[in-house]
Amino acid sequence: MTSIISRTLRRTVIAPSGVRSIATGALRRTALYDLHKAHGARFGPFAGWDMPLVYADQGALDSHLHTRSHASIFDVSHMLQTRIVGADRHRFLERLVVADLKELPVGSSTLSLFTNKDGGIEDDTIITQQQDSLYVVSNAGCADKDYAHLQQHAKAMQDQGADVKVQRIEDHALVALQGPASQRTLERLAGVDLAQMPFMTGRFIDIKGVPCHVARSGYTGEDGFELSVPADAAVAITKGLLENPEVKLAGLGARDSLRLEAGLCLYGSDIDSTTTPMEANLVWTIGKRRRVEGGFIGADVILDQVAKKSGERRRIGLVIDGAPARAHAKVLSPEGEEVGEITSGVPAPSLGKNIAMGYVKKGHHKKDTPLKVMVRNRVQDAKVVRMPFVPSRYHKV
Repeated sequence: MTSIISRTLRRTVIAPSGVRSIATGALRRTALYDLHKAHGARFGPFAGWDMPLVYADQGALDSHLHTRSHASIFDVSHMLQTRIVGADRHRFLERLVVADLKELPVGSSTLSLFTNKDGGIEDDTIITQQQDSLYVVSNAGCADKDYAHLQQHAKAMQDQGADVKVQRIEDHALVALQGPASQRTLERLAGVDLAQMPFMTGRFIDIKGVPCHVARSGYTGEDGFELSVPADAAVAITKGLLENPEVKLAGLGARDSLRLEAGLCLYGSDIDSTTTPMEANLVWTIGKRRRVEGGFIGADVILDQVAKKSGERRRIGLVIDGAPARAHAKVLSPEGEEVGEITSGVPAPSLGKNIAMGYVKKGHHKKDTPLKVMVRNRVQDAKVVRMPFVPSRYHKV
């Protein structure tokens, strides 16, 4: 099985599954574009950006395994960074997301969801409580939609006298350093001790004399950091990280397989505007106070589902025998009834198995439930497993 997975990933270069790339028109480039090119990157269009997929010295498989054993740098500057300021910033953003932001300690981060009136998920986002603002990072594929959504609701509150403003951060790149060598690499470059900085926290740190916001988070299941750095310093800081021979550049191909092994959703594939938090197993993102008070868009639908444990389907993880199952492959009961659909699937390099994420009818989602998956007109055995597929190694203090 391992050799099959190796051959599959070595010959396949793809952008993350489920999100349509923009193949026409001018593509935007990040501040690190020339550095990627100098390292032999192979590029592909993704969410309106020309993004590195793999590099000359490493294919997607090698980058994946290197991240798990050492550390990799992912350019995620295509993601939307915003800053919410003003005395009413918490009241404003709590109208749009499910998190308890008023009680979030300064320096702490939380995964949250933008929701719609039908209880669907418009995007997932990481929000960090800063001393005088809320720092919000959301998906590249939803960037324009999210920013317009924020601006529309900010304008409505401003018209009612609220003190709130949405600032789009366009002069900073976003660089993710992921893997077990991340802490010592960043400590060496920044000259700081990060041992007491836990997962899902953020702080301001000078790196090579440049003020940066450093969040201990990521999208791989490994320990790591996301660095929001001034665009004009991004190349110098990235080169500084690369001075550690344990660190290499990695592209979107490895990023997709890493996040799926970690059981993390990709917006537009595993969650979308028709998916509720209950269906997606993301109820834990709803703050305890918010479950009582509501007050966010779609709260009536979402909290009713939570109270009744309703919803017709559930997101699951599957281990699949035979060929890998890709998005839209049908999931069947042992008797052959169609009960769901795959949303993401890859050969998992860390496991030597084929894994997938998808949705099935409620009742077919319990751990160890036997199922079938239709792959290229062949019926293959599958089993429901708990996620993450690979144990997470987030830093705890």
